[in-house]
Amino acid sequence: MQLSVSRRDLSYFFFSQHFSDGLRTTLAILLPAVAGAQWGQFAAGITISTGAVCLSVTDTPGPLQHRRNGLLAALGLVFVGALLVGWLAPYRLALGVVLVGLSFGLTMLLVWGARAGSVGSAALLGMVLTLAHPPEGWQANLLHAGMLGLGGGWYLLLALVQSRVQPYRSAQQALGECLHAVAGFLHIKAAFYNSSTDLDEDYRRLVAQQVVVNEKQEAVRDLIFRSRQIVSESTSTGRRLVLTFTETVDLYEHITAGYYDYGALRAAFGETGILAEIQAFINRLATDLDYLGSAILVNRAYGSPPPDRLAELTQLQARINALPAPDPATGLSTLVLKKILVNLRDLHRRVRSIRRYFDEDQAALAPDPRRVASHTQFVARQELEWSAFGENLTLSSSVFRHAVRMAVACSVAFTVAELLWHGQHNYWILMTVTFMLKPGFSLTRERNIQRISGTLVGGVLGSLVLWAVPDGDVRFGLLLVFMVIAYSFQRTKYLVTVIFLTAYLLIMFSFLGLSYIGVIEERLTDTALGCAIALATAYLLFPRWEGEQLPDLLAATLRANLAYLRQLADRLAGREVLPTTYRLLRKDVYVASANLAAAFQRMLSEPRRTRRHPTEVHEFVVLNHILSANISALTTTWQDAATPNPAVPPEARRVLTSAQAALSKSLARLAAAPAPEVEAAAPATVALLQEVRADALADTASPDRTLAEQLAFLQKVSSDLSRVTEALVA
Repeated sequence: MQLSVSRRDLSYFFFSQHFSDGLRTTLAILLPAVAGAQWGQFAAGITISTGAVCLSVTDTPGPLQHRRNGLLAALGLVFVGALLVGWLAPYRLALGVVLVGLSFGLTMLLVWGARAGSVGSAALLGMVLTLAHPPEGWQANLLHAGMLGLGGGWYLLLALVQSRVQPYRSAQQALGECLHAVAGFLHIKAAFYNSSTDLDEDYRRLVAQQVVVNEKQEAVRDLIFRSRQIVSESTSTGRRLVLTFTETVDLYEHITAGYYDYGALRAAFGETGILAEIQAFINRLATDLDYLGSAILVNRAYGSPPPDRLAELTQLQARINALPAPDPATGLSTLVLKKILVNLRDLHRRVRSIRRYFDEDQAALAPDPRRVASHTQFVARQELEWSAFGENLTLSSSVFRHAVRMAVACSVAFTVAELLWHGQHNYWILMTVTFMLKPGFSLTRERNIQRISGTLVGGVLGSLVLWAVPDGDVRFGLLLVFMVIAYSFQRTKYLVTVIFLTAYLLIMFSFLGLSYIGVIEERLTDTALGCAIALATAYLLFPRWEGEQLPDLLAATLRANLAYLRQLADRLAGREVLPTTYRLLRKDVYVASANLAAAFQRMLSEPRRTRRHPTEVHEFVVLNHILSANISALTTTWQDAATPNPAVPPEARRVLTSAQAALSKSLARLAAAPAPEVEAAAPATVALLQEVRADALADTASPDRTLAEQLAFLQKVSSDLSRVTEALVA
């Protein structure tokens, strides 16, 4: 397999948020240690660097005010936790009890969201690292905690200065990566026109990429719609970011809406070569979009003019018109290819529209006064309600069960380190446990495998460097490179982080005069012990299997698609659907579908006995994608209020009602509740059944048979979903 890295791939890495975070973290950690070494205070410099390490755990991407609040909370907890550990260090039993109690309490911070959970992780890390060399005496203890706080404050200062100097940089990076993910989704869609690929595998890849796209879109929403400076649209850059992101979301909807019977397409037109040409055009369009994402990420418009895709579309149209009619047995005509061509023209127009991000004239567009008020509806609010902590103190809470597992695992790790294994760095066992134990077993298992294999590879890499590179300056240069790589991938590719983190730690210990062979042996042993404790706890104590979460996720997906289908019924009944309402429903479908797909992927990595109907769940995920894609395809036709609604024949209305009833029945099976009355829940359905268009309209507009066929297909997919749901709950 040939590994090729393009210039565009390099730009996505070197200008990404992850790389800039890696540089900042490396600078924050390295400068205090180097300064301390120069001034003869190396130990103090290392302690200050340790404080910066702790706060870097909390600094996840997000709005500036949220990052600042999280960093300040972590700074306070790291300082207090270090004081407490230093004070209790001589009293090992009391220290163990307090550590176990705090591991529970700090893990429970997850009830207020992932950022609050990372604050708890930073505090735990600070306490564990204090165990490496506990200070003796209250003065030394206060000095140690103060230096940790100083290091944390130094990291906080760097983060705030960078955000103030480049207030839009994070949003630009997130938007560029979002376009990169959408381009990847479009590349996968192109593969459906390749007769040599397996459609089932294509759907697996498509659903997996859908999860990535949703994550990137949520990241952009969080950064843009929670940042007052951007969402107020008072600046040129802010307006262009908001407009470009909304166009990107609309583009993604039109990509997902382009669903066809690919099996029938391949059978009817596979030998003509036209599908290969369509695939090639879609791939070129995806590449154009990828270049746009890279340019926004770099924040520099590329100089070359865009390629003339309109000429290519004209050639493709001529090619389609020249095709002979396919075999009548296939049930298809070249009309379906012309529909694909219309969709491709629309996608091309939208990609060109996104290019306007670099057009300063777009910044002069008058903002919709209703837009600012509606933006906050698209981001989930996480209120800091103290009652949430008490409400989650029950075994029915996944956070509580995780906190109990964390407390038990930490107690076992502390006992092992105290009584059974007396290494020079045996605190590594406890540190490994706190980072390897995750709320779900699948993620815990994955992280443990990556930690062990990464430690092995990193040990070999570090040893090779120490063996082959005797020059200290070159070693220091490699240490810098390894640090930047390790901290750049810590949120995306944990295996890479572990490899280079282990390697740079070995080089660092060599500067301290320690035997790297002994360090490797101890790190491998401590890592193996910590991973074994974390994995055993996740497996044996209140394990959270993804299969147990599936009913709720399946129900949420059905609920979102049912609401999405009802807005279509509203449109066809002539009722107004506000743009904001429609976009919120569309977002709910994307989020619910991505959550379900991600849980399904995690379930497949769990023990076989815990998996629940993997074949049926996969079929449900695919059918759900097809259903939402076809609802989008119909809805996008009449999003414009100026577009007249088509005449809907009575049989088509009954079909749409039947589709809603099938989804309601499926939802009732999963929720173990009575099926909601379609008429009561969706007034538009009553209109579809009872209202008849005026005779004059009926005389001038013939029923849209294509629309009737599309509605019938929705009913068929809904019925298939009902059938699969029945098998899932059987």
